[in-house]
Amino acid sequence: MNLHGIWAIYRFEMARALRTLWQSVATPVITTSLYFVVFGGAIGSRMQQVGGVNYGSFIVPGLIMLTLLTQSISNASIGIYFPKFTGTIYELLSAPISSMEMVIGYVGAAATKSVALGLIILATSTLFVPLQIAHPLAMIAFLILTALTFSLFGFIIGVWAQGFEQLSIVPALLVTPLTFLGGAFYSIDMLPQPWRTVSLFNPVVYLVSGFRWSFFSKGDVSVAWSLGFIALFMALCLILIAWIFKSGYRLKS
Repeated sequence: MNLHGIWAIYRFEMARALRTLWQSVATPVITTSLYFVVFGGAIGSRMQQVGGVNYGSFIVPGLIMLTLLTQSISNASIGIYFPKFTGTIYELLSAPISSMEMVIGYVGAAATKSVALGLIILATSTLFVPLQIAHPLAMIAFLILTALTFSLFGFIIGVWAQGFEQLSIVPALLVTPLTFLGGAFYSIDMLPQPWRTVSLFNPVVYLVSGFRWSFFSKGDVSVAWSLGFIALFMALCLILIAWIFKSGYRLKS
């Protein structure tokens, strides 16, 4: 394995993030604070607890998951789109580095940035609400697996996109609405039928539920289902990326 090539891509992507470090850190901190002011203050004053958990604490996993999904997709898609946009993708494709090593470099950097932002939001949340993590190892595992999986998904979007507008279509029109409707700020058990059953077809429900379980030992669906969804989606992304490099889809033309 060409570790030097992987490290070069990883270091370049991380350096690009460090150039906008203040913006990258300040934005999620301010956004998280506003969510706590709006949701924690306005709604939390009327709905003290959800499933025996303080409402302010209850929404923390949803806030982290919302940022994790959008940032993972955004970081990975921009990372691979810029080489396409500038034409340097041909240098990468002709370099002595395999497609797998290229993906590891780009996806690894995107996932690292997303996990760091998730931890920053977690730290920010402790300034507003009391927070205990029942299963810290499971929380870290969910954090890393979700970041890696959706960074792979973002890589696919970056290859597919033919303009800057298309880079934001999926996060803005699909991921963010699904997260809001996926129990990020409420439990789907609070929904009447048939909407609760309909919510089970939202894949984000399984992500938020599994991540929330790692905090409070309770979720809307089984942890096994949550892990199964992540594993299945990661496998589909890997298969699609393998096909992209084999066929050269929107990389060589």
